[in-house]
Amino acid sequence: MRLLVRIIINAVAVIVLSEVLSGIEVRDNTAALVVGVVLIVLNSVIKPILVFFTLPLTLITLGLFVVVINALMVMLADALLEGFYVENFWYALLFGLGISVVNSLYNSTDDDK
Repeated sequence: MRLLVRIIINAVAVIVLSEVLSGIEVRDNTAALVVGVVLIVLNSVIKPILVFFTLPLTLITLGLFVVVINALMVMLADALLEGFYVENFWYALLFGLGISVVNSLYNSTDDDK
């Protein structure tokens, strides 16, 4: 149940952020749902591997390089999906920050920890 709620929250965040950021386009609500699922999978599987291999750079930048990794995950989702378009790296960076804030808020209010 918790995963389903997280997917729905991500999908809503994708829709809201695509309305706020002009460089992000989502075809429809189904595409937003798929983007939410793909971002959860990418952040669960690929992101830890990238963080591990870029650990020295992440330490040198005091963790700020993780924001770049988030943007790369968004751009990878753009490359994998048809109904999701990101104009450039900077929009991916802003989109990744927005999704991270939403997920952090959800995780901080989660009672099932």
